Amino acid sequence: MRHGNRRLDVVLLLGVVALTLLPWYRIENGFFGLGWLAGFPISTEAAPGLVQIFAHGRLWLAAALVLLLLAVAARGMADPMRRGSVLAWTGAIGVLFLSLQGLAIGFSGWNWSVSDTLFGTLSNGQPAMGAGAVLSFITFVLLFAFGLAERGVMRGDAFVVSAIALLVFLVAVFVFYPIGSMFVGSVQDFDGSFNADNFIRNIQDPSIWSLNCVIGTGRCGVAWRTLWLAIMTGLGSTLLGLAFALVATRTRFPFKKGLRLLTILPIITPPFVIGLALTLLFGRAGVVTQGLSELFGLEPGRWLYGLTGIWIAQVLSFTPISFLVLIGVVEGVSPSMEEASTTLRADRWRTFRRVSLPLMKPGLANAYLIGFIESMADFGNPLVLGGSHGVLSTEIFFAVVGSQNDPSRAAVLAMVLLAFTLSAFLAQRVWLSGKNFATVTGKGDSGSHIALPRGLSIGVHAVVIPWILFTLVIYGMILIGGFVKTWGLDNSLTLDHYAKAFSISFENGVAWTGVAWNSFWTTMEIALVSAPLTAAVGLLTAYIIVRQKFAGKNAFEFALMMSFAIPGTVIGVSYIIAFNLPPLEMTGSALILIACFVFRNMPVGVRGGIAAMSQLDKSLDEASLTLRANSFRTMRKVILPLLRPAITAALVYSFVRAITSISAVIFLVSAEYNMATSYIVGLVENGEYGVAIAYSSMLIVVMITVIAGFQLIVGERRLRRENRVAGLATSASSRQEKIA
Repeated sequence: MRHGNRRLDVVLLLGVVALTLLPWYRIENGFFGLGWLAGFPISTEAAPGLVQIFAHGRLWLAAALVLLLLAVAARGMADPMRRGSVLAWTGAIGVLFLSLQGLAIGFSGWNWSVSDTLFGTLSNGQPAMGAGAVLSFITFVLLFAFGLAERGVMRGDAFVVSAIALLVFLVAVFVFYPIGSMFVGSVQDFDGSFNADNFIRNIQDPSIWSLNCVIGTGRCGVAWRTLWLAIMTGLGSTLLGLAFALVATRTRFPFKKGLRLLTILPIITPPFVIGLALTLLFGRAGVVTQGLSELFGLEPGRWLYGLTGIWIAQVLSFTPISFLVLIGVVEGVSPSMEEASTTLRADRWRTFRRVSLPLMKPGLANAYLIGFIESMADFGNPLVLGGSHGVLSTEIFFAVVGSQNDPSRAAVLAMVLLAFTLSAFLAQRVWLSGKNFATVTGKGDSGSHIALPRGLSIGVHAVVIPWILFTLVIYGMILIGGFVKTWGLDNSLTLDHYAKAFSISFENGVAWTGVAWNSFWTTMEIALVSAPLTAAVGLLTAYIIVRQKFAGKNAFEFALMMSFAIPGTVIGVSYIIAFNLPPLEMTGSALILIACFVFRNMPVGVRGGIAAMSQLDKSLDEASLTLRANSFRTMRKVILPLLRPAITAALVYSFVRAITSISAVIFLVSAEYNMATSYIVGLVENGEYGVAIAYSSMLIVVMITVIAGFQLIVGERRLRRENRVAGLATSASSRQEKIA
């Protein structure tokens, strides 16, 4: 009771602060610039909610004040069930009211004509929500959660209920709301009236669903091309990721540290750079193509420009993601189970096939799902290498920014893409349903993993080593390209590209004179802020999905995949549509970039956390709770230390994607907040390939350094695989000999 009251007091205090000490509406010059303090609390722009009600005529905000006072009154109720009901209803009505008034009232008055009819003309409008309104939203969400906890929901665990409520709220705001805004726009005319003709025309378009390729009369529709490419990319990246994980953990490969670094390289490279390197190797004028032509007289072909080239680039790009997901899963397989199998006279092949591989199923399923979704959502590789073989993501891009300018077509293609992705997700759920893969139970787990079967060891080395060499060639091309005058034409060495991008002057103090510094520092700041947020939200969501049962959990898990399944192009456009006007206006700010990165990349942390957490037996949680630790302490002290590989993977991936993302970023950047990838695209469009490659090379070096720092900060999970039983037996026998 005392702890519950203390939590409630803090939340009520937040509500008071939101209404009395913070600007209710958005500050045009930036809240964190603190320039608004000069007009606080009287000016219309900087006034808090209380002043807006009584001094500026925005009487509708009085409902938020009344609801907060009702929650304060409920604080003194002795009956917990009654208090919980009042708090839950107060919080729910508060969230609903703030949402409706934000959507219904715009700059000049009512946004909806029905509101004019019901309530009359509104003489005073309102700008977008600011710090005070956002904090009030959070206050009402927490009041709703605390009320449910008071009534015994989730066994009265306020931390779990609050986490679920906040995550549902955030997903609704940053996933459902922008996508819904775009879909609503697809069935509207320019004047905002309903018109579904364009939607019907696009959903029936033969270029999407054509099966001519099956009967040999033409090319497949874009939907089937994209699906086939995603299936093959998911399969290729998962198998290669597993091969890399086995080599890194189950063999005596002498360059394991270099292998881990090399598998990260493709994911930390802007996608169009890999496509350009492949073009210089295997294009019609590529180094390999010309070499083969001179040696064997072969006619240079265009095989690279199409699904084959996209597939190679995507497998090269997405195998590291599979490796990051699978390495923790492979390490988590219990050695004692493998030793038990060999004790029962099973050979290494049978042990791997019947014991080790089945325990890796969650990781394999998650790695495949991520590869499938990444292929569906990929934009850079198809744009560079697709040629006339468009996929859904590029078709959406051209529907939005091309000459056709058809938002309805973009929405239809996004719905098709979402249907494919959710179908794959459902298939994965069905495959893993009813199975238990726990191998870390908190009990003694001595021994070490058995060696791979000889044939399998030879096979994975035969796959991994050529792929390593191929990757080295790709990055050799990228590295050399920054030091030559004109890549592929004039190969004389120069440092001009690096000097132009990253020059520093020391004449009057330190001056960052290079053309790339501005976007570089902006990118680093946003990436370093969004990465920990992404990891925290993703792993908290994974904990709730795996460890908790609540109504709507499956729908919640599906919703999380939406931001990851939809191409970045659609995410960027939908964010522009949703957040360019009240109630939430964030375009042109760093907040919209951070929100985009967090909720687009969060599913990777979720899937990695689910895969790792599936191996942690629930008895660990139960033991902690039995010892009177609450859920928050259990997660912090028991679960998180065992999830260090998943934490590292989430940090690495979210940081890297914040730097290398292009499809969503290109719509959301501004003059003040210009990201590295959009700046590099501008350099490529201007023909400054050397500077673009130099900038990309610098980003790769910086990302490797930051990733190593994440690894050192988080550390490695220690499952204590050393054979302590044998050690104790040896020490005991030596003591007995001394006594004798």
